[in-house]
Formats: sequence, C-alpha cells, structure tokens
Amino acid sequence: MVAEKETLSLKTCPDKRPKRTPLLAPQPPPGHQPHPRLSEGFTVKAMMKNSVVRGPPAAGAFKERPTKPTAFRKFYERGDFPIALEHDSKGNKIAWKVEIEKLDYHHYLPLFFDGLCEMTFPYEFFARQGIHDMLEHGGNKILPVIPQLIIPIKNALNLRNRQVICVTLKVLQHLVVSAEMVGEALVPYYRQILPILNIFKNMNVNSGDGIDYSQQKRENIGDLIQETLEAFERYGGEDAFINIKCHINPVCTTIGADTHLTRC
Repeated sequence: MVAEKETLSLKTCPDKRPKRTPLLAPQPPPGHQPHPRLSEGFTVKAMMKNSVVRGPPAAGAFKERPTKPTAFRKFYERGDFPIALEHDSKGNKIAWKVEIEKLDYHHYLPLFFDGLCEMTFPYEFFARQGIHDMLEHGGNKILPVIPQLIIPIKNALNLRNRQVICVTLKVLQHLVVSAEMVGEALVPYYRQILPILNIFKNMNVNSGDGIDYSQQKRENIGDLIQETLEAFERYGGEDAFINIKCHINPVCTTIGADTHLTRC
C-alpha cells in the first residue's frame, strides 16, 4: 500500500521527480588553445578556423638525379677502347695501345665525355683521365667535335652531383684552352651549360677562421664555377660576356690588361 501511494504521488505531482543534470562537454583549461589543423592549399579545409596551410614541397633544385647506364661503360666492357690500366709509382694512369694523335676524335672523344657521369672505378678514372689525355694531344681535331660534346656535358651537370660537377668544370677549363677558337665555339651553347652553373654559383664553404682543404684540392664548387666563367670570358671572344650575363646574374666585368669576371 505504501509503494502504491508513492507511485501515485509521483504521477500526480511530476515536480517531485528527481531532476537529471545535463552532461556538458569538457571545457578546455583556461589559457589552452586548440591545436592547428594542417591542410592543403586551395581546399575547403584551408578556409576553416584554426587551420594552417601546408607549404609547397621543396623544388629539388639541388637534389641529385639518378644516373643512367652510359655508352662509355658499354663500350669499355665490350673492349672497344684501346686503353689499359697502368700502375705507376705516382699512381694509376692510362696506357694507350695506339698513339693518341691517330685516334678518331669524332668517335672517341664524345664517348669519353659521356663517361663524365660515371662515379665508380674504373669507369670514372678511364673517362676523366682519357679526356685530359685526348685534349692535351688533340690539337686541331678538337674544334670540329665541339657540337657533339655539348649533350654529354649537359647530362653530367644535370646530375647535380657535387663530385661530377667539379670534375666537369675542370674538364671545361681544359677544353677552352686545348686549341684555338674552342672558347668561341662554345659561346652558342652557353644556354645549355650555364643554367646549372647559375644554381650552384653561390655554393661556397664558410669555414670562418678554419681551414678549408677543398680549396687546396680544387673541390669548392663556387670557386670552380668562378674560374670557369673567367676562362669562358677570356677565351670566348667579344660576345662571351654578354651571353654569360644573360644566364648568370649578377656578374660584372673588368676590361683591361687581364679580363676577368667578378661578383657584384
């Protein structure tokens, strides 16, 4: 009877029922800010509150490119080159089986330049040493082959490998002085060679008061590029500086007894 009276009183008087407190969302502590949300640019999420637009990815201008099999390696493994490795007290050198002056430069010199992309022994040694030997004894045979050397030089520079770039720059300096009119013959091809040099021209090592041994070994890319540009202007004729300035800025020239390029 008592239970029935209580149920009847609850039905007749609903105000006596126990009230439930509503559940509230947890409030962040004072001073706490919500974490920003990373979102891609030009999307709906980028317009939302507390959203941070993710920046664009790196362009990869200094990123090294993968190497591809070269024709130089193919010909070397097939035994088509008249060369052999000779060990000397001063180090390794190439033993040529024929006189270098009698070689067909239209055939062999572009193949050796194609080997500038190689970075493994013995391919890289034979390619680089063979180029210097042929440039030293080439004489008048070098000038007609210049158009065939541009694509291998461009491919080597496009690898963006620091070691390959340094070796290619030294080869370019030797190529300019190897024979007459070679520097002027390279001027029309500056648009294919200089853009890569413009990317790395400011890559110098700032060692403070320390000793930078790369300068002694001639492995500093910035210094090698500067030396190469000076050689291009010195042996490239009247139009050399104008064409260099079109692709590499800022540069200025000092015309006098010794023509050279300097950074502005």
